[in-house]
Amino acid sequence: MKNPRYITTIEDLPGIPGDEKIRLAEVTKKFAFRTNEYYASLIDWDDPGDPIRRIIIPDPRELEDWGALDPSREQDYTVAPGVQHKYRETALFLTVDVCGGFCRFCFRKRLFMNRADEIAHDFSEGIGYVREHPEITNVLLTGGDPLLLATSRLERIISRIREIDHVQIIRLGSKMAAFNPYRILNDPDLPRMIRTHSTTEKRIYLMAHFNHARELTPQAIDALEVLRDAGAIVVNQTPLLRGINSDPSTLTDLFKRLSFIGVPPYYVFQCRPTLGNRLFEMPVEESYLIFEKARASCSGLAKRARFVMSHATGKIEVVGKTENATYFKYHQAADPRDVGRFLAFRSNPEAFWFDKYVELLEDSRVFPDEDEHFPAFPTGRKMPDDTQVIG
Repeated sequence: MKNPRYITTIEDLPGIPGDEKIRLAEVTKKFAFRTNEYYASLIDWDDPGDPIRRIIIPDPRELEDWGALDPSREQDYTVAPGVQHKYRETALFLTVDVCGGFCRFCFRKRLFMNRADEIAHDFSEGIGYVREHPEITNVLLTGGDPLLLATSRLERIISRIREIDHVQIIRLGSKMAAFNPYRILNDPDLPRMIRTHSTTEKRIYLMAHFNHARELTPQAIDALEVLRDAGAIVVNQTPLLRGINSDPSTLTDLFKRLSFIGVPPYYVFQCRPTLGNRLFEMPVEESYLIFEKARASCSGLAKRARFVMSHATGKIEVVGKTENATYFKYHQAADPRDVGRFLAFRSNPEAFWFDKYVELLEDSRVFPDEDEHFPAFPTGRKMPDDTQVIG
């Protein structure tokens, strides 16, 4: 198949009555819309609750005034144009302000509204920053979707990063295998580029983004295989989303099918409280129970994901729940001394985000405050004012 045509206006969508198109067009005045013929073909238009439809088609409920445009305060960690440094070992490059499709639950929809305010077209300053920080061993290229860049442009960025000896891993955060696998299947230069820069000691990782097992079409699986054959390591991550993968059996199916094709589930995220996302949100404790019920029906290879919140202070893993308490652990942290920090809070069934846990029951650190094993923060990085846990 040739590369599918992109669809950027509601009027061009099949399967939606004219009066509904008018209502949905009002949503797109605030939050951008984009899909393509291939991904639209996966929708069962006779089912208003179809999960693929919910992923990509606007919904009037997005206009509810709820959430923030930057709930994880990413701009607080910006160290150069288009470059963030939140975790000691990892730098993040915002490479492009467009995706193969615009997920309705996107936590960076501000990029598509502000049009490149945070995107850099010249990463010289950011690459210089990485070169000066030997603690950075991983660079994540994201956006938007870096596979929307021409392969030649993407290779120019990757080759410059590969010149930095201490960068061992380059990650590509991409949903393209789900949205448009033909971007991968029809471009022989892409696997050639991967083969050149993903070596036995310094790999390129594809951080794939499959939210539902129905996205794992034969074409998508073939695209993943092309990248793996070229030397990329492929893992998957997804937020937990009401009405899309919030049924434990649906999430189990996704985990199982990923493991069957050799793609480890990596992270399952609590959906960030982003503006426009209210219809996808669930309380943290409800999400945790769904996650654990889904994993209960999987083999060990299918249950490797961790359930986390990408909070302003770090990736906070939800590790357990009793009748009266919910237990958290910093899987990763902006302040390296918080890595491994364990916290118990009084249960709050109404909490959608970590900040709503306010009654602290227990706090234990792997690295005490006086421990000098880690520097406080990488030099030159701006930290948010409230990096201490609420409570």
